[in-house]
Amino acid sequence: MPVRHQEKDRAVVVAGVGGWVPPNVVTNDDLCARLDTSDEWIRTRTGISTRHVISPGMATSDLAVEAARRALASAGDPEIGAVVLATTTPDRLCPATAPDVAARLGLVGVPAFDISAVCAGFLYGLATAAGLIAHGTARQVLLIGADAFTTLIDAKDRSTAVIFADGAGAVVLRAGQAGELGAVGPVVLGSDGRFADLIEVPAGGSRQRSRNGSYEPGDEFFRMAGRDTFRQAVKWMSTASRHAVEAAGWRLEDIDRFAAHQANARILKAVADELAVPAGRRLSNISRVGNTGAASIPLLLAQAAEDGGLVEGHRILLTAFGGGLSWGAATLTWPRLPAA
Repeated sequence: MPVRHQEKDRAVVVAGVGGWVPPNVVTNDDLCARLDTSDEWIRTRTGISTRHVISPGMATSDLAVEAARRALASAGDPEIGAVVLATTTPDRLCPATAPDVAARLGLVGVPAFDISAVCAGFLYGLATAAGLIAHGTARQVLLIGADAFTTLIDAKDRSTAVIFADGAGAVVLRAGQAGELGAVGPVVLGSDGRFADLIEVPAGGSRQRSRNGSYEPGDEFFRMAGRDTFRQAVKWMSTASRHAVEAAGWRLEDIDRFAAHQANARILKAVADELAVPAGRRLSNISRVGNTGAASIPLLLAQAAEDGGLVEGHRILLTAFGGGLSWGAATLTWPRLPAA
């Protein structure tokens, strides 16, 4: 697995963080009222008790803007040179959603674009933002992960409707030194398109449209092959994590906090166990917010910082797995941020 090593004394640094979930809460009991399931079944298989869902008329951009405002305030409202939005649920197929988000934040004229790596999108965005800063395109980058994933879900599909939810998280990144608080280590990324059909929305793209727009009923919804996805997720999140820790010059036992994409409780436990991360060092918010796609990691970081689960100096391991297949991992030393 290739690792791009940063120059020894240079790094991108987290200068601010923020997260937001829509106020509409859906409980397991709410889902049980329309699905053949139970609260016990959902909790034992996913670890989820509640999730947040957008209201009619809301879209991914609304989530992104709210999280971004909080991240900018956390960073002291710095001058932003670029906006990167990781999402699988853009407001429209064309144009990208990031320019609209930037404009609503008052960032007219700055480069803004979307990237798509499903649930691994935030880590792909982290590497992209680091490149923009290293190249001199931007001194500070606003990186957002936002998904209105429930817009892709068949409300009658028990296997996905109980897992996925909506939310956004954002970080402000700036140029800095490898040894300072907030520094991000080398980002390890990977993909394997041979398994693209494990996680997919078959309809809506150019392949379906080139067939005179015809598609099979249900192809417009998100689908996932659960067992095969589980095996691939555990394998590649564990592998990428080991590479990221090694590239940073750390050891697994040095990790103070493990911040994995909140896919489901079983995957989280399997990966953490594989890496021998003690239970007390595992960050989790899946019981409250479910799987929020590209928003998962930055939302987890924002909530953990707010509730005291993260303090300055903590050595954090980040990892995620998504469709594509795509995966990634990175290390981060938590910064000193102003009190909320």
